[in-house]
Amino acid sequence: MESSLKQALKKAKRKQALKIIMISIIVVLIALPTLYRVGNYFAAKSSTKLHDALFLHNEIAEPNIQIDSQVTSNSSMFGGNIVTNRSKNVDGYLVQWSTLTSSYDWIGSRIDTNELVPGFYFHGKESYEYDKQTKKKVATFYHPSIKKYSNDVPNDVRAISQMENYVAEAAISFDKPYTLKEIQEKIPDNLNIVWLYMASSITDESKGPTGMPVYGFDPSNSPKEAYNDFIKNLTKYNADAQDETVQEFLTTNKNKSFNEVKILGVMLTGQTQNFKALENKDFIRGASVGAITQIVPYIKPEK
Repeated sequence: MESSLKQALKKAKRKQALKIIMISIIVVLIALPTLYRVGNYFAAKSSTKLHDALFLHNEIAEPNIQIDSQVTSNSSMFGGNIVTNRSKNVDGYLVQWSTLTSSYDWIGSRIDTNELVPGFYFHGKESYEYDKQTKKKVATFYHPSIKKYSNDVPNDVRAISQMENYVAEAAISFDKPYTLKEIQEKIPDNLNIVWLYMASSITDESKGPTGMPVYGFDPSNSPKEAYNDFIKNLTKYNADAQDETVQEFLTTNKNKSFNEVKILGVMLTGQTQNFKALENKDFIRGASVGAITQIVPYIKPEK
């Protein structure tokens, strides 16, 4: 009888173990699809947020840089990358610019700030900013309220205008803020105004560049409508009011019409000889050349 009881107990244990295994299998089969759906949901949410953040940053803080394509790569339920291919339009000539590879996961997303921030080249007292991937020179703006920079504020207008058979972009920084109407009276019609420099931090630049972003927008189609979109984008970008420069700009210009808003500089593009008209102009504090490319017979410059 004792032997029969032992056998019965063993049989019961086997049944219990089998039952536990079956329940575990069922739980796993149910949990895996649920985990997959939950993982994809949070990954997709972070991906969408990162896409939006990249487009928003391009709209307000990337002078004369356009996004050619922006695609998701290496995506999984845990996260992935977003690859942003960018270029510059220099008077109708597309010039390659750095590609951003940003990442996202369940927790959040990270914009590729390493490539957004330019590199800095120093040689003695000379220095300039450059795009890290293409090694092309970056056109740098200089704030009229910052009196001392680590290097002399350049004026490349003469150097640009002496180049033959090229198109170029240049960041023109003013001696003081101007309205768009005042600017349009000063800039020749054979140059394109492709970006308006509206704001940047007033920081100590005397010991070296800080790499702080500049804020502005492309006024090409309709300056007034573009400005209204710029204000909306700035407000969205600084929803938490953490960026003091953006918040100050929004507060200062809250009740102003676009005709009253002051502009710190412009990005110009055009054929190099057309920059000659800007030589020795008092309203220009600095002119920093950026992307350039040679004119070819089969692509006609815009101006």
